[in-house]
Order: sequence, then structure tokens, then C-alpha cells
Amino acid sequence: MSILEVSNIQKSFDSETILKGISFSMEEGESVSIIGSSGSGKTTLLRCLNFLETPDEGTISVRGEQIFDAHGPVLKPEEIRKRRLHFGMVFQQFNLFPQYTALENVMLAPKITTDSPDISQIEKNGKELLDQMGLSDRMNNYPHQLSGGQQQRVAIARALALKPDILCFDEPTSALDPELTGEVLKVIRGLAEQKTTMIIVTHEMTFARDVSDKVIFMDGGVIVEQGESHAVIDDPKEERTRQFLASYSGV
Repeated sequence: MSILEVSNIQKSFDSETILKGISFSMEEGESVSIIGSSGSGKTTLLRCLNFLETPDEGTISVRGEQIFDAHGPVLKPEEIRKRRLHFGMVFQQFNLFPQYTALENVMLAPKITTDSPDISQIEKNGKELLDQMGLSDRMNNYPHQLSGGQQQRVAIARALALKPDILCFDEPTSALDPELTGEVLKVIRGLAEQKTTMIIVTHEMTFARDVSDKVIFMDGGVIVEQGESHAVIDDPKEERTRQFLASYSGV
């Protein structure tokens, strides 16, 4: 059984249709990279999966359970919050709370989403995650005391703290200087090696090819091509995919 089944997701804003029937599935432990030009619908798709946007059409299922149906009953806010926990989201701009330390940022969500939280266990888990991110010496630092790469690694630890079924990245290196990009990509590569189930919206084509199990190329709100990562990046079947990849050197 697939861990995620997405069927016919459509989304419009005003008169503009952003997603035009997106369907795909992925297996547990699989890493899927989504590539495409700006405006192709990649981020909107992630936001629909995370219930930050509501699709106009389509269904979403996780582990065989349908968690969204555009024609089903309107979900109450508490139901949305519960279903959102299936997905961990790492944004472009980190979105850390400036008044909290790195450790406090990682601990916050488990504290407020868990009934009768065990604070000592949440703290232990938070420290272990930050250590996994290579930040054991930065746990008590505030966001303004961290580099962009360090802040993004805190954001990854925060997303992992809730033990989501699927970890989602929205252009995780786009706000970083080139010299800091490598440290974040190294962390994501490590997660892939640990078989963390991930969806990664990225403009790093070599990374998508070498780290992902599958690549999805989107253009104009549709999936133009999808398949095994090396096949899509190195030997694309569709002309539009070839045109897009031709603009990237080193692929």
C-alpha cells in the first residue's frame, strides 16, 4: 500500500487555475523531488497537502485513510490540525519564533499538540534531533544568533519533532547563501539515507537526481513527466522536460 495517494488535485485562485488535476503516489521511505519553473504549482501543491490551502477538487489519502475529499464534509479547524500532523513542513524562510531558543522552537509543537505532554521526554527528543542536525552546541541560541543554514536545520528538527508520516520541503535552500546550501543538503541527504519519507520541492537538479528515488516535473499546473530520478533528469522523455533541464548546467 502506498503511504500517499494524491488524486486529481485542482486549485484556483480567483480566475487563475494553478493546479489542473495533479495525481501521484509514493511509497514509505521514498524521497520524491518536485521540480519545475516558478509558477508551475509546486508550492501550491505542498500547501494543499499540508492543509494550508483547500483544493477545489480531488482526494488525498495517507496510509490508506482518506484525509481529504473536496466533495466531502467541510472539515472543522480541529480536524484540519489533526490531519495536518501527517505532514511536516519546512519552509523557505525558516519561520522560527525569534523569542524562543533553538531547543524551545523544536519543543513547542509537541508541547501544544500532545495531551498531557511529558516535558522531559519532549526535551530529550528535541536535544536528540538538534544533535542529529549537528547543532548540539547551538541548542540555547536564539534564531538571530544562528546562520541561515543553522536556522534551516532547526526548522528541519522542528518538523521532525512531531514524527510526521511525510516530511515536506519547500525550496529549503532558496533563502541561503551558496556556501550554506551544502550543509542543509547534507542533512536532507542523510534523512534520505535513513529512508525518511520526503517530498522536496527544489531547484537543485543534481541533488534531485542523486538523492531522490523519484522526480516529478511540473509545468503550468500539470505533471508533465515523473519517474525514477536518473531517468527523468538524465534521459527525459518529454520535450518540455528537456527544455527545462537545458537551462541548468552541470546536470
